[in-house]
Amino acid sequence: MGTPLGDFVRARRDSIQPESLGLPDHGRRRSPGLRRSDLATRAGISVEYLTRLEQGRDRNPSPAVVNALADGLSLAPSEREHLRYLAKITGGACPSHTRPAPPPREVRPSVLDTLRLLEPGIAVVTNRLGDLLAHTGGFATLTEGTGLLDTATGIPNLTRYVFTDARARTFFADWDAVADEQAFDLWLGPSVENAEWFATELAPLAGPEFTRRLHHHRVPPRAALRLNHPSGPQLRLRRETLEVPSHAQQLVVFLPADERTAQALARLTDRSGSHLRAIS
Repeated sequence: MGTPLGDFVRARRDSIQPESLGLPDHGRRRSPGLRRSDLATRAGISVEYLTRLEQGRDRNPSPAVVNALADGLSLAPSEREHLRYLAKITGGACPSHTRPAPPPREVRPSVLDTLRLLEPGIAVVTNRLGDLLAHTGGFATLTEGTGLLDTATGIPNLTRYVFTDARARTFFADWDAVADEQAFDLWLGPSVENAEWFATELAPLAGPEFTRRLHHHRVPPRAALRLNHPSGPQLRLRRETLEVPSHAQQLVVFLPADERTAQALARLTDRSGSHLRAIS
């Protein structure tokens, strides 16, 4: 059985063309990308050890090995951070057959006070599973008519919406990029157990679009968010994310990325009230 760490190393190795690293092309081979022997040489480890890591038979590489693999794969800084995170959770993870306690969904009063100060701006408190725990009236106005805040469980979830609601593909102009972000963020979830359980529940509903992205371990660039608002205009928004580490939550503030978006948002928020919504 593989591990998140092994899956990531193998996925990155398969995505690298040898010539991009100045290595000779050895001709046709059974699988694409960099050979195990080439990566092992670049990282200064044996092919046998690399094979055990990729197959999940070794779950505790030393920090030196993790750094050597990052060097061997020529990882970008964000990918290096992800590799270190996967090494940490792979070494300490153990399968669980019972549903873990849900992550904290109560929002700190001081965070709610901050949301009130942001009205009529657009902001939401969420976690890495995609639960939307509190939001400003501006956020409700922005998403009105999209189905994002419509849920039978009482807790809207962005990840579930992106992968299971057809309206998401219209609302998000760059749906593929948003889907990559939501799948990747599960690896950063409140806990390994929470993320694994949520992914297991979502996979049958979301299908291969979700599972393929979950296991590609692609660190998303998180460019400006483009939304096709039901009222007509396409909006471009920058996202400023502030961590609330004590609750494993994030406060995300959406800001206009251009003047056209700023004018459209002003019209939207002018005709809406400022009604803070907290979900517990």
